[in-house]
Amino acid sequence: MAVPIAILDCDLLLYGRGHRTLDRFKLEDVTDEYLVSTYGFPRQFIYYLVDLLGASVSRPTQRSRAISPETQILAALGFYTSGSFQTRMGDAIGISQASMSRCVANVTEALVERASQFIHFPEDEATVQSLKDDFYGLAGMPGVLGVVDCTHVAIKAPNAEDLSYVNRKGLHSLNCLMVCDARGALLSAETHWPGSLPDCTVLQQAALTSRFETELHKDGWLLGDSSFLLRTWLMTPLHIPETPAEYRYNMAHSATHNVIERTFRTIRSRFRCLDGSKGTLQYSPEKSSHIILACCVLHNISLEHGLDVWSSPATGHVEQPEEEYEQMESMDSEACRVRQELLLTHFS
Repeated sequence: MAVPIAILDCDLLLYGRGHRTLDRFKLEDVTDEYLVSTYGFPRQFIYYLVDLLGASVSRPTQRSRAISPETQILAALGFYTSGSFQTRMGDAIGISQASMSRCVANVTEALVERASQFIHFPEDEATVQSLKDDFYGLAGMPGVLGVVDCTHVAIKAPNAEDLSYVNRKGLHSLNCLMVCDARGALLSAETHWPGSLPDCTVLQQAALTSRFETELHKDGWLLGDSSFLLRTWLMTPLHIPETPAEYRYNMAHSATHNVIERTFRTIRSRFRCLDGSKGTLQYSPEKSSHIILACCVLHNISLEHGLDVWSSPATGHVEQPEEEYEQMESMDSEACRVRQELLLTHFS
C-alpha cells in the first residue's frame, strides 16, 4: 500500500497559516521610521532594490508559498544592518532562520553580480576632472584619483583551518582593499584577500595595481598610507619630513587620505554584520567575501540615493589589526621623481 508523503513547509510549521508575514502586507502599512529602524533603509530605497534585484532573486519553485523578492530583500537588509538571524529579525519578517539564510544568499549573489555597475572608476574626462577637483578642495592635494587602504573583516575559521586567514592578532579575517572618492563612494573593492597578507602584499597582487600599471595614469595618482610603497601612480607620505614643503605635503596627504577611514567607519556603522559586534561572519571565506562586497554595493547605491551617513558614530567592536609598517625607501626612482616634482610644484 502506497504511503502518501507530506511535503512540510518549515515556515508553516513554525508560524502557522495565520501568521502575518511580509508576503501578506504592503510596505505602505508601516512607517519609514519602522523600516529604517528594522531594516536600515527607507521605503523608496527598498522599492528601488526590489526593481533592481527582483528578477534575479525570483526562483522557479513548486512551493505554493515561495518567498517574494520583496521579503527576500528585507530579510537580507535586516541581516546586513543588524548582523543577526535571531528571533527578533525572524519574527519581524515571519520566516524561519533557515529561510532567512537562503534569502541572504540570494540577495548577496544578486548584488555581487552588479558590483561593476556600481563600483568603478570614472572614465570620461569631465568626471575624472571633477573627481580631482573634489579631492583638491579637501586639503589642496592635486591630481588625486582616489584614496586607497585596507580593512580587516572578521570571519569564522575555515573548515580546513587555513592559516592564511589568521591575521597579526591571531584572528581569522579577510583583508579588503578599497579605493574611494572624496565623498566616500567606492571606486574599487577587492574583498577576498586572506587576513595574513600585509597591506603592501595585497596591493602588489591586486587587480587594482595591474590596472594602474597597464593603463599608465600619468595625469593623476592614488593616495596610500605608509603601509604601501611609493609608485608613480601611488603617492605615499614622506617618512621623515624635513622641509616646510615636505611638512605641508604630509599634512595635505593625511587630511585627504582620512576620507577612506571615514568611509570604513560609515560602512561598518551602517552594516553591522561587518563591525564585529555580533561576532564573526559565519561563512566560508568566499561567501564572507561576497557579503562584504554586497554591502559595498549597497553603500554606493545608498550614496546615489542621498542616504549619507558620514555623521553616524562607529559602533561595535572592530577586529582590525594595526599594521606595523616597515618604513622602506622606494627603489622606484621615477616614483621618487614624480613625488619630488609634486612637492616643488605645489607645496614649496
